[in-house]
Amino acid sequence: MASLRDIRKRIGSVKSTQQVTRAMKMVAAAKLRKAQEGIFHTRPYAYKIGEIISHLKRHIDPTVHPLFNLRDIVDNVLLVVVTADRGLAGAFNANIIKRAEQVIREEYAEIHANGQLFLICVGRKAHEHFSKRGYNIVGDHRGAFNDLTFETAQEIIGEAIDGYMENRWDVVKVIYNEFKNTISQNRIVEPVLPIPHDQFRTPVMERDVEHFAEAKKGVAVDYIFERDAESILEVLLPRFLKYTMWRMLLESNAAEQGARMIAMDNATTNAGELIKDLKLKYNRARQDAITKELIEITSGADALAS
Repeated sequence: MASLRDIRKRIGSVKSTQQVTRAMKMVAAAKLRKAQEGIFHTRPYAYKIGEIISHLKRHIDPTVHPLFNLRDIVDNVLLVVVTADRGLAGAFNANIIKRAEQVIREEYAEIHANGQLFLICVGRKAHEHFSKRGYNIVGDHRGAFNDLTFETAQEIIGEAIDGYMENRWDVVKVIYNEFKNTISQNRIVEPVLPIPHDQFRTPVMERDVEHFAEAKKGVAVDYIFERDAESILEVLLPRFLKYTMWRMLLESNAAEQGARMIAMDNATTNAGELIKDLKLKYNRARQDAITKELIEITSGADALAS
């Protein structure tokens, strides 16, 4: 049985860990509130640009712009995998990495075997995982979430567009965690290039669009173009792609903070349960020690009386 000193040291160690996890939970909660504000401001704008582009496409020949053109043969693929830079967020990173590996295995196994699959890894965890396994990694975006800015999204989507226009890859998809609520995320595989014919909608987008449509039921919306549709598209498409990438990064950041907050809350609760068990064990060990001493004293007194 462990000595009383060992149990006291263990209780002190667990209490210190509990203080750390409680502090990390509070920090994650504060970051989550800020991240949610960013999402709620960005989502409507990104969704609306996509809606306008879908409307404009009905007035022009989509093949006019190269970002709409489907390649006849898909030989090269770029996947943008978005994870966190740090751990201690439950299964947040592991789940998105597993989803990326599933997509590669089920859709692009032959392309990967031919060495024509490329990855942009946003976040240290994805970069470390895939670099150790010999994947073709483009760019280095470790530490992106330490100071997340719109310029980061511009840089990432810029790399994707440049490679697409130079025919270095024929398809671009982004794999990320969409923020659903504090305790759950949606693992999304979103096609980015070529721009889909119909606007891509995530589960959260579907929910928001249905709510918006219900509020505007019976109201027909049309647009009057001040310039021709082609000119407007030329300006809107780069902005749409930048804000789509920015939305994805914000979604992943908020999902990460929510996952970390829940993980640290669970760790704090578990530490409290462990402290209770250790205190019970300590009290039992102390009671056994006192009982043993009393027996020894009584036995000594009886021996002297004899």
